[in-house]
Order: sequence, then C-alpha cells, then structure tokens
Amino acid sequence: MKYLKAIGISILAIVMLVVSQLLAGTVSTCFLELFGAPEWLCNLLCGILYPLFAFLIAKFFMDKVLRQKLSENGIAPFGLKLKWVVLAILLPAAVTVCYLLIIPGEYVSSGMSNARAFETVLTGVVYTGIAAGVVEEMVFRGFIFHALEKAWNTKVALIVPSILFGVVHIIGMDFSAGSCLLVIIAGTAVGIMFTLIRIESGSVWSGALVHAMWNIIIIGGVLTISEAPDEYSIATYVLSMKSFAVTGGEFGIESSVIALAGYVIVSFLAVLMIRKHRLNPGSDNEE
Repeated sequence: MKYLKAIGISILAIVMLVVSQLLAGTVSTCFLELFGAPEWLCNLLCGILYPLFAFLIAKFFMDKVLRQKLSENGIAPFGLKLKWVVLAILLPAAVTVCYLLIIPGEYVSSGMSNARAFETVLTGVVYTGIAAGVVEEMVFRGFIFHALEKAWNTKVALIVPSILFGVVHIIGMDFSAGSCLLVIIAGTAVGIMFTLIRIESGSVWSGALVHAMWNIIIIGGVLTISEAPDEYSIATYVLSMKSFAVTGGEFGIESSVIALAGYVIVSFLAVLMIRKHRLNPGSDNEE
C-alpha cells in the first residue's frame, strides 16, 4: 500500500506542476487581453504566479489530504547555504567559459530591439530561471523524493526521480533517438546532482538556486551557445564544431559532455560534503 501511495503522490506532484503552469499562463494571458497590459508585465506576472500557485496547491494537498508538513518534504523553512550560492554561479559560468575559450565559434546578434531584449531578460530571470527552478525542485526533490524515500529508501529516491526528470524533458519533443538518449543521460545526471544538493543542504532551496542560476545563464536568452543562431536570444555563440557530444544534439548544450562533466563534478563535491557531515555531525552550521 505504501508503494502505491508513493507512486500516487509522485503522479499528483507532476500534475500539480502542470496545473500551476497552466493557471499562471491563463491568468497572465487574460490580464494581457482584458487590460491591454504590456507583454513584459504579463511575463512577470506569470513568473510570480507559477511558483505561488504551486506552493498554495502543494500546501493544501499536504494539509488536507496527506496531513504532512511542508518541512517534511524539504520545502519549509526557507534557507540557503553560502557554498551553494557560490557554486550556483560557478557551475553555469564555468561551462559557458569552457565553450567561449575552448570551442571555436562566432558571435551572432539577433538584432533585437531594446524593448524586446528587456522582455527576454525579464522572462529569462523571473520565469525560466526562478519560477521554473523553484517549482521543479519542489516537485522532484521535494514531494517525489520524500515519497519514494519514505516508501523505499534514499537510493531509490535519488535515482528514480532523476531518471524521471530526464525523461520528462523529451516528452512532446520530436527529437532523434540519439538526442533523446543524450537528454535522458544528462537529465538523469543533473537530477542526481540536484538531489544530492537537497540531501546535503536539508531542503530544496539550495538546489532551487543552483537550478535557477543555471537556467538564467545557460538558457535565459542573453547569450545562447548553439550550433545555429537563436532568434529568441539577444546573441548566440554559434559553434563551429558540430560534434553531437559538444553541441548536445537537438536539446542543446545542457545535454553536452561539457555540461555533463559539470554535473558530475558538483555531484562529487556534494557527496564529499555529505560524507563529511556523517563523519562529523554538526560541522556545518551555515544558514
């Protein structure tokens, strides 16, 4: 029975993510159509409402249905560790620098207007970065992790949601078999990384920050690194090398070997920190 409950909670958590996203999109679209609000304001509203709806739905579900506290799922109280704040910046910055300094390419401007560039940056920071990072961590490293750990063990809770995290990134995508395989491998690796951060830090918030900063810098729309110019980005660093492993295939550099190396290094650091805590409990008292 406990296994079915864990599976049910996992499914409902993903449904919560989808519903929250749809509600936020619907409300912001109505705001645009009814009041003629500028598109950037609607994007800002959507980025605020998405995690807000997810949090409210989750709290209602936890309080009224499961009789659990959000803290049991690593969601409350809010707190960050300084080392993960630093690594949140270093990881995407290091991957970006590796491409710009090592892989040949050229910069191509999309020719966006200033207004369009402002909207792109705002959406990249608020929605693609913060909102998506927070909600996805709440769902995968919060509810699903806790449900599977309670029903099985930490190893299952580490691996299964991470594989699921990789698989959901190819749903609805018309990718080749090779690209799908790359996405699943990279998605699983980054899922393991986020889960290890959640285990080490004791909550989803440090992982949410790492997730958000990755999204802002890598796919936020300021500078895209790709094998072809991106009209939705302010500028693109167009790679001269077309190797599948370097470009990441159809999904982009997030599934490249360079990004994968970054995920593995951060995961290794997280494992070392976890072992340190177990050998010397109470050694890290960062907020």
